[in-house]
Amino acid sequence: MSDVSRAKAELIRGGYTCVLIKGERKYLSQERGVKPLVGWLESGEELRGCFAADKVVGKATAFLYCLAGVSALYASVISEPALRVLKSAGIHVEYDTLVPNIINRRGDGICPFELSVLGIEEADAAYAEILRKMREMGIR
Repeated sequence: MSDVSRAKAELIRGGYTCVLIKGERKYLSQERGVKPLVGWLESGEELRGCFAADKVVGKATAFLYCLAGVSALYASVISEPALRVLKSAGIHVEYDTLVPNIINRRGDGICPFELSVLGIEEADAAYAEILRKMREMGIR
């Protein structure tokens, strides 16, 4: 079983929203959105080379995976802008469903994080915008 397949199996088996695996080290979360990845990035954890699996990957999350330096990613659902970001970063991507954009939790528009980074093309600028949006929304 490949490492990305191990991450996918852990995602499904454990009911997680986000999983990163590197050797025997596992990062597991049931939190939604960008919060788990931002937390791991801010903690200083060494994520470079991890294999990731995530339920929903929008462009904001894709930039976070680029900053983390993951080697490969499986997504249950991924947006077209996210796929472009990951492919341009050379990250191997597998997915089940490709959608034009990630929809917000109310189902009446684009996810606020995806929307906030749609016009951004650099990971560092996207990260700053994601942190700003988290503050604006009271997420921490």
